[in-house]
Amino acid sequence: MNTRLVLFDFDGTITSKDTLLAFIVFSHGKVRTLLGALVLSPYLIGWKLRLIKNQAAKEKVLRYFFRGESRASFDNRCMAFSAHKISRIVRPEAMRLIEDYKRLGARVVVVSASPENWVQPWCNNWKIDCVATRLEYDQDVLTGKITGINCYGEEKVERIKQLVRLDDYEVITAYGDSRGDHEMLALAHERHYRSLNNG
Repeated sequence: MNTRLVLFDFDGTITSKDTLLAFIVFSHGKVRTLLGALVLSPYLIGWKLRLIKNQAAKEKVLRYFFRGESRASFDNRCMAFSAHKISRIVRPEAMRLIEDYKRLGARVVVVSASPENWVQPWCNNWKIDCVATRLEYDQDVLTGKITGINCYGEEKVERIKQLVRLDDYEVITAYGDSRGDHEMLALAHERHYRSLNNG
């Protein structure tokens, strides 16, 4: 039996900022991002007030900014963002923890609602597992929709269970910072909610 499984949310836990917003700014610049936020404000407000589901609001954002882009173009930009921008918003304490857990032989898994297109390359660089939202393509062109269910809330739990057998681990530790992490945190023996937010 393995000793420990460690589950980390990504946005707001490992990073200090939301990476979807950071990626939009990286892709389109601040002015176009702000204009888009104004156009999308009814959906964003509805999501904040819990009148619109997380996935529906996210798909509105994805369609507005990325629908019609080729997979190759999008993935190339995601790789550049992952390689050059994410490191600037990663919490140093989160990285120290990840390295400590790896040295102890723990299995570390990042579980994110952000698209795997930039989270997966970042995780690959640190040799840790990744579970993240998958985007939909039609003939290698982005549709602006999510494949299946946004990796948020209960879906985080389902995706974790697809990756690992929880009973194989003596101790499960989880780190999160938002309501989308509550179900994942409930899986754990050791739960850390917003413990890195000052790091």
